[in-house]
Amino acid sequence: MGSARVTASDVAKAAGVSQPTVSRVFNRSTAVDPVKAERVRAAARELGYIPNLVARSLNSGNSFRIGVVLAYLKNGFFGEALQRLSKALNAQGYSVTVYFAGNRSDEVDVIVDDLLADRVDGIVLASISLSNELVSRVRKSGIPCVLFNRGQCDPLASMVTASNAEGARQATAFLIEAGHQRIAHLAGWRDALNGVDRKTGFLAAMAAAGLEPVACTDCHFRRNVAMDEVRRLFDTARPPDALFVANDHMAFGALEVLREELGLRVPEDVSVIGYDDAPMAAWKTFDLTTVRQPLQRMIDATVALLLAEIQDNNRPPEKIEIAGELIVRGSARLPHGHTRSATGVTTDRQD
Repeated sequence: MGSARVTASDVAKAAGVSQPTVSRVFNRSTAVDPVKAERVRAAARELGYIPNLVARSLNSGNSFRIGVVLAYLKNGFFGEALQRLSKALNAQGYSVTVYFAGNRSDEVDVIVDDLLADRVDGIVLASISLSNELVSRVRKSGIPCVLFNRGQCDPLASMVTASNAEGARQATAFLIEAGHQRIAHLAGWRDALNGVDRKTGFLAAMAAAGLEPVACTDCHFRRNVAMDEVRRLFDTARPPDALFVANDHMAFGALEVLREELGLRVPEDVSVIGYDDAPMAAWKTFDLTTVRQPLQRMIDATVALLLAEIQDNNRPPEKIEIAGELIVRGSARLPHGHTRSATGVTTDRQD
């Protein structure tokens, strides 16, 4: 086609179909025969055709854009989650705009105004601190919204999470089976249901073993707060012999303090287990035993749920909880009779 812009008519001619058929294919219509649709897409790829998204939006009344609200990207888990989420939504014909929500409640109005002004078709909310208020405001605006990795005690909120309480219980039980009795929990945040559930699972496993926690401290999911708490815990006559940490982001900071500042051996002197299985957890520098969130399954469920709500805004909210698994690496002592191969060690992150 030379340097001229390729049009829908060019694609239609190459594919042997009508121009309206081409339009229906790129508007994700289900009324097109799958064989014809694939022929259209093949012709478009061959010709380098780029659909006119503005016209597509005007014709359908949709923007084909999804807003993703995050608090930050310091935690590597969210960086990978954003990449996979964007890829999955792009495959469904949606572009992604990322919004960052700080910790101040007065930012809620600004964020909601931006979402409305940008005419997003749906929202994936992964922000920690503003979840409750944002969900309420967004639902009133009529924009479909799904909480990703963010539980909330709201019967009107759709959400997709890991089985946080069970994952925490398994991690804590693993430490107890390895002979640890002085276990501390660097908890997440009391206003985040994920953090609450992980704390609940930790306490349940401790109670089942007849043990009392050395400490159970709210660290706000923040690395620097967790590091300060480790310094405090180990500046005592009877420090912990194991730490269960509510996310890997904090666990990395805990390992740094233990090894570099205090000169302790991990796991010989103290075991550490995190939560998430962020990409850095598999690095030999950290070699972190952690509870893996089933990330790809969570992404798939989030996208399916959001698209279903976009299709039917009166659809009742749904709560999906997906079981994860304990990934055993080198930062935690092994229970008697266990080997790493027997407990599911893997660096494959395809879930």
